[in-house]
Order: sequence, then structure tokens, then C-alpha cells
Amino acid sequence: MITQEDLAQAILELKQSNLRLEASQEKSDRRLDKVAKLVGNISNNQGDIAEEFFYNSLAHQPSLAGINYDFVDKNVTRHSKSANIQDEFDIVLINGKDVAIIETKYKAHTADIEKLINKKYTNFKKLYPEYKNYTHHLGLASFNMNEDVKELATVKGVILLQRKGDIVETIVP
Repeated sequence: MITQEDLAQAILELKQSNLRLEASQEKSDRRLDKVAKLVGNISNNQGDIAEEFFYNSLAHQPSLAGINYDFVDKNVTRHSKSANIQDEFDIVLINGKDVAIIETKYKAHTADIEKLINKKYTNFKKLYPEYKNYTHHLGLASFNMNEDVKELATVKGVILLQRKGDIVETIVP
């Protein structure tokens, strides 16, 4: 038979064990947060490297798909209070009649093309109405892209920029 004293002792031990478990969980959570932050920083750094590479390449030779551009801007951000939107565009190329919106990724996925077309381009048209009479070109620049990305870009008319040694190779659909 279990006595009141034995039951009280078992409850006390269970509470102490629970406290140790909670402390261990908190320590594990802090470690996981550090790992998540580290992985996030690595991912951001890779994206920054890709963006810098493609920006420098296009600034050096401001030509895309046979079209020469006068201006190359990076990290262009605009906010519209009336439309309640804000967006950033990795690289924007402009001449007197064409504007190209380039999204850069370290590794491209088909979802990046869909986002470029359905979100970025939609927002660009709302945020930059002064370019409505320009010919618009969409591009995805990446160090790595699979065949499914290339196929979708061809279908959707998105220009691909891929690293090729020290230069940019342009793949026009």
C-alpha cells in the first residue's frame, strides 16, 4: 500500500524532474534559435553574393537580351500609401522605352518565377506607373537553376541570367 508520505515524495520528484526537463528544453530552444539564425544568415549571404554578382555584371555591361540600357539600379524600394503596398526590386534596368525587372536568387525555383510574375511585376506596375508605356521585361538571375525552371521561364517569357564563368549568360525564351 502507498502511503501519503510516499505519494508526496513521488509528486515532489516528478515536479523536480519536470523543472529539469523545462530547463533542458529552454536550453535546446536557445540552441535551435542560434542554428536557425546562422542558417538564415548563410542563406541571406548567398543571396547577397548572387545579387552583387549580377548587379556588377549588368552595371559593367548594361545589356539584356540584345537591349541596351542607360540605367541599372539595385535594391529599388517604393511604397504606395494609396495602394497599400511596398516592394523591393533587386535589379531594375531602364532606357527610354524599356524597363527590365530582375529578381536574383542564389538557387532558383519555379515558385520564384511565379512570384516574379504574380507579385513583383503586379506590384511594379502599381508602384511605377510612369513606366506603363515602356516595354516591360522580366528576368530571373541565379547561380543555379534546374531544367524545370528553364522550361517554365520559356513558357512564361521570363529571361534567365545564369552565371557562366566570370560573365553572365543570357537565356532568352
